[in-house]
Amino acid sequence: MPTKTFLEAIRDTLSDEMARDERVFILGEDVGKTGGVFRAPEGLQEKFGAARVIDTPLAELAIIGVAIGAAAVGLHPIAEIQFADFIFPAFDQIVSEAAKMRYRTNGAWTCPMVIRTPYGGGIHGGLYHSQSIEAYFCHAPGLKVVAPSTPADAKGLLAAAVRDPDPVLFLEHKKLYRSIKGDVPDGDFVLPIGRAEVNRVGSDVTALAYGAMLHETLAAAEELALENIEIEVVDLRTLQPLDRETILASVRKTGKVCVIHEDTKTMGLGAELAALITEEAFLDLDAPIRRVTGPDLPGIPFNEVGEHTFLPNAQKIADALRKLAAY
Repeated sequence: MPTKTFLEAIRDTLSDEMARDERVFILGEDVGKTGGVFRAPEGLQEKFGAARVIDTPLAELAIIGVAIGAAAVGLHPIAEIQFADFIFPAFDQIVSEAAKMRYRTNGAWTCPMVIRTPYGGGIHGGLYHSQSIEAYFCHAPGLKVVAPSTPADAKGLLAAAVRDPDPVLFLEHKKLYRSIKGDVPDGDFVLPIGRAEVNRVGSDVTALAYGAMLHETLAAAEELALENIEIEVVDLRTLQPLDRETILASVRKTGKVCVIHEDTKTMGLGAELAALITEEAFLDLDAPIRRVTGPDLPGIPFNEVGEHTFLPNAQKIADALRKLAAY
């Protein structure tokens, strides 16, 4: 298996899916000639032509609206929103139109489209280039939300998203693009949407994480292993629908749970996970559920000290897991 960065895995999968199915096309701001702000679709316009890799105006509402229309007539658009922070002008199109297409037509129409967007902090993007948006969109039935953490998962889940008959929001943590490398399977590799993965087996505490926080959590788990505290790390991978079976099986095994995400705490995805565990596995718990998250602030600071203070990291996660293990 070749070793690729997270970004290379995404670029190669986009190319593979476009070669596999002529209905697949890409649209978004600067995706063609420039190759995208993070260079994910770089070179694809030269390979497939300007009719299949389309530079659009700076209008997120229009990008998603065009993609919905294209999906409705049988194409498979991949719409790139340059930063997740810019997706909100298209919120109505995504939640009120794309997510409801199958339901409001009683299954007569589907909406096979992917919305790719980089999210998250850690690269000094400040308030308007660092947001985590998953909780807003996980609330919308009819929309799948995927957040891979590794190059292999990026390939397998992106291929699955492109082939899915319903809309998928594909979240790419921008800090991972060039910092994370890993083996990626050759050939046609597809992972099922809706399946979590036990990334590290342990017996003392379950840690639920995704995106960049998976890697911080794994680093914390390695630190605690030196103290004979074994953390089971579950990579959610798909945020909507959640893999309830894998999550609850791990919770029942360890009896202690910590949820980690860099989004703000109040009503973040961690709250839903805590509710799910409380409803389904309360009697299996040996300690209160803990959350390690960003604080309830309007945005991530631009300066390095402020950003570091805002974001969860391996040390903050290790401290929380250590206290849980000792509870």
